[in-house]
Amino acid sequence: MHARDNVATAGELQQQPADLVVEAATTVLGMLADSTRLRLMVELVRGERDVTALTAAVGAARPAVSQHLGKLRLAGLVRGRRDGRRQVYALTDEHVARLVTEAVRTAEHRVSDRPAHHLPPADGTPAQR
Repeated sequence: MHARDNVATAGELQQQPADLVVEAATTVLGMLADSTRLRLMVELVRGERDVTALTAAVGAARPAVSQHLGKLRLAGLVRGRRDGRRQVYALTDEHVARLVTEAVRTAEHRVSDRPAHHLPPADGTPAQR
């Protein structure tokens, strides 16, 4: 499987999306427009995390992280589950993961002529485009 196999193209959007779909997309993009929430989402692209790990990773106060996670959950971008005394969060689906990844990669292109995702990995496999 190639890295581009799961990427939608403009040609796949053959008709104008319904108003309800546009509103839902606006909500999703609005949730990602906050730097703390985007950092949380990047961490969750890497896999499930509990609130303590997310707090450490994004460098925000625990109450703020919990509040942001609540908003992301209400927007349908993350889901939480109990694991003993911990609350563990994960992305809801692969579409969300790809959206976050592409948003960060697009931003990398805007700030660097050689974005990190174009550099060869340490294991010698070819870099993604």
